Amino acid sequence: MNTATKITLSRFVITPLFFLGFYFLAYLPQEPVSLMGIIVLLTLFIVSEISDVADGFVARRYNQVTDLGKLMDPFADVIFRVTYFVCFAAVRWVPWWAVMIILWREYTIMFIRMLLIKEGTALAASVWGKLKAGFYFLTGLAGMIMLILEQAAPTLVPTGLVVIGWLARLSALMALFSLISYLILFARRNRTN
Repeated sequence: MNTATKITLSRFVITPLFFLGFYFLAYLPQEPVSLMGIIVLLTLFIVSEISDVADGFVARRYNQVTDLGKLMDPFADVIFRVTYFVCFAAVRWVPWWAVMIILWREYTIMFIRMLLIKEGTALAASVWGKLKAGFYFLTGLAGMIMLILEQAAPTLVPTGLVVIGWLARLSALMALFSLISYLILFARRNRTN
């Protein structure tokens, strides 16, 4: 197993740790646990986002691009990002309908990717897919800021809720546009084959 794949695998380890940390922080909000929990969650979030960039960079730079890596990288991204959206929805920071659109998009695209990989082709990222990824990141970052606001500046929490709520809605909208663009691309590709 090469270095790029190991970096990707780290997100599979980080994801359940993030979920457990968020769960305990949300449902056992005791003072020492809260501060330490926030630091742990921030660290896990930052490491996961850095690893998302690092695995691709290492794979290309050191010629470590593999079929396994091409399949695992988007899957690791989806698992982590869906996890934090579900966590945020569970504490009512983001609407469940937005999370459902995101889930539908991610699992549909994952299915299409598997079909294409079986045929030996890859699904290139679209502009909408890149915009969606950017909004997912911003929503995740807003969630990390919300954790800090709840402890350090509770009076700013209502403003934070408005911001994270709108970022989640925009994430869902970008996810929907991305899904439609991929479905059109997939349908055209199958029509010509």
